[in-house]
Amino acid sequence: MDILLIAGLWLDGSAWDDVVPELTALGHRPVPLTLPGQGDGTASATLDDQLAAVLAAVDAAPGKPLVVGHSAASSLAWLAADARPKKVAKVAMIGGFPAADGRAYADHFAIEDGAMPFPGWGPFEGADSADLDQETRHRLASAAIPVPEGVARGVMRLTDERRFDVPIVVVCPEFTPAQAKEWIAAGESPDLARATHLEYVDLDSGHWPMATRPRELARVLAEAASS
Repeated sequence: MDILLIAGLWLDGSAWDDVVPELTALGHRPVPLTLPGQGDGTASATLDDQLAAVLAAVDAAPGKPLVVGHSAASSLAWLAADARPKKVAKVAMIGGFPAADGRAYADHFAIEDGAMPFPGWGPFEGADSADLDQETRHRLASAAIPVPEGVARGVMRLTDERRFDVPIVVVCPEFTPAQAKEWIAAGESPDLARATHLEYVDLDSGHWPMATRPRELARVLAEAASS
């Protein structure tokens, strides 16, 4: 199966470099995406531009792909399911929940000169970054690409209720499945609360398992693709 890999904020397709060979060895075709404004040199990209790139990859897949969204890109993966509910086989969300219709995509940190730069490790101290050694922190921070304002402040537009029938796997790295269920029940993700097919997978890692647990993450994604 084609597995489309969408990294979260500040990351390009190279974030999946350690996951790709593992997925290939497990018999799948991983397709890491470098999004407009996050690695292609387009500073003025919008959320619509990023969604168009994801949909182009969905449409190019020979069958129905698994669409994987990491962190904030869980919202982008969900937008793809909304736009292609009959073409997306399943969505996997790693360490993130989709933003609700009408909400900003990822307006989480300060905008400077038209983009949202990586804010440093301060906001991520604790469970998010507990498994990152100094070398990995430096590598991730050095490669971080400021997210264009048109992406970060882009508005979620969800229009097709058939998206709720697309199966979802919530991969729980820095939090547990029990916590995820509690947050969803409390209303933190209205769309996940309405999903028809929702499962949870625990993954013992921080927020960036593609960097710290690539083999384990690949196994989780391969199992999601195969089930």
